[in-house]
Amino acid sequence: MSDRPRRAVRRAGGALVASVVLAASSGAPASAAGAGQPHGPAGGRQCGVRTNDTYDELLACVGADQAAEHLQELQAIADANGGTRASATAGYDASAAYVARRLEAAGYHVTRQAFEFPFFAEEAPAVLEQVAPTPTTYETGTFEYSGEGDVTGTVVPVDLQLTGDRDSDSGCEPEDFDGPGWQGTEVALLQRGACDFAVKARLAQEAGAEAVVVFNQGDAEGRFDLAVGTLGDTSAGVVTVPVVGLSFDDGASLATADTAHVVTDVLLERRTTENVIADGASGNPGNVVMAGAHLDSVLEGPGINDNGSGSAALLATALAMRKVRPVNQVRFAWWGAEESGLVGSTHYVEALPAAERERIALYMNYDMVASPNFVPTVYDADESTFPAADLGVTVPPGSTAVEDLYERFYTWRGVPYDDTAFSGRSDYDAFVGAGIPSSGLFTGAEEGKTAEQAAIWGGTAGVPFDPCYHQGCDTIDNVSREVLDVNADAVAFAMLTFAYSTRAVNGVPGTPVPGRPLRLPPPAGPEGTFVTGGGLAAAVGTGA
Repeated sequence: MSDRPRRAVRRAGGALVASVVLAASSGAPASAAGAGQPHGPAGGRQCGVRTNDTYDELLACVGADQAAEHLQELQAIADANGGTRASATAGYDASAAYVARRLEAAGYHVTRQAFEFPFFAEEAPAVLEQVAPTPTTYETGTFEYSGEGDVTGTVVPVDLQLTGDRDSDSGCEPEDFDGPGWQGTEVALLQRGACDFAVKARLAQEAGAEAVVVFNQGDAEGRFDLAVGTLGDTSAGVVTVPVVGLSFDDGASLATADTAHVVTDVLLERRTTENVIADGASGNPGNVVMAGAHLDSVLEGPGINDNGSGSAALLATALAMRKVRPVNQVRFAWWGAEESGLVGSTHYVEALPAAERERIALYMNYDMVASPNFVPTVYDADESTFPAADLGVTVPPGSTAVEDLYERFYTWRGVPYDDTAFSGRSDYDAFVGAGIPSSGLFTGAEEGKTAEQAAIWGGTAGVPFDPCYHQGCDTIDNVSREVLDVNADAVAFAMLTFAYSTRAVNGVPGTPVPGRPLRLPPPAGPEGTFVTGGGLAAAVGTGA
């Protein structure tokens, strides 16, 4: 999962009509594969020879076992390539080749779409020291797309809010750098809050700062620890001064210092990587049902949950559906350079001619669907928990029908679920920005699990949903098979449903999925599944 900034979106919508048989109440589904019976008839070797065009057949062939096969391959690839699968490394190239090879063998038309992106790497750990009055070394880290340098200078706090509600907008306006003592050659000390990290860093640099330190806001859970984020790929080569992070307490300490020493050692260069796109051989090409997951990891680790989990669930679905002859064309995508700012998915959408964009009926995104301390969440298209205007987003009409299907699926399975915000941190962002109806699944990243969430979903309160987020320990041992099994089924269920009808999304007629009719209950909703006043709001690592 990336730390991409948010942006506004718009699109015209379509009619909302059910595409599966929906129960009028929340009673048990009239199906052989109900909540207590998660799969239909055993798949086994039959999965490779039958069509798998019914819910029972497909769900028997997609689950944790099938996804784990691909996760093992991705782990082996990382192990053979320095422990990483980051874009523009040998580990990513091998990952893309593996996915493409499996899809081509299954009969998909595969496109390997190359693109350039700004590759950033930290060559050596950052250094942040208080020189005077008391020599102190702080835990720190380099912001992605920071400049490089070795700077010793006067510490100048910029409009800090260290007491009260700490409602900080430090460094968000040019006027913040006009205060007493600001001479333009200092170490600017900024507090997180109100605007993106990139805005703070650029304004400080423009004011003449030779280095920038951003410390956490200290106003809520998750805003006290070390804050290190991204300046966004649009800052690559623009912010040339060192930018490093601090915790709230260390930031308050540095605010009393006279002089600080900041060192960053980074690599920034243009590199080429690729997206892997797979189109089904049949179905209406004028009404494309699309799903995607980013395939790359961060440099620091193999990325088996983030995002091998989404990639593997999607690949298991594509392979199991290879003989399906749907009403609508299906398209699967594995994105490159997501961790560098959603570059691959953004490139794909922006490169599409307008007529091709209009043919995409909907997009479903799967990023981190097996977090070990998980909460199953769905992107909040109906804004029942996260008003989109508060996030600078306009959710495309038709998206609610996609969210609704996931929520009905979870309810059918008896799995509590919650909402998550369209925060702009994953690959749905470009599709939403283009007005394409979207939703998807997410099980949590670096935020800590609350006691209320632990009471509903189990796991450990006070521990991140993924304790190995963006770290070397994001290995095959860092996934929950329990939630992977449920979510792999949800990926397959949604793809098969919309492959036969998108009437609920855009009004285009379709047909029922073959086999016995499936009767889904309405979403359980906040009465039984939501944390009071809650929703999973992952912290946006670009700043505010």
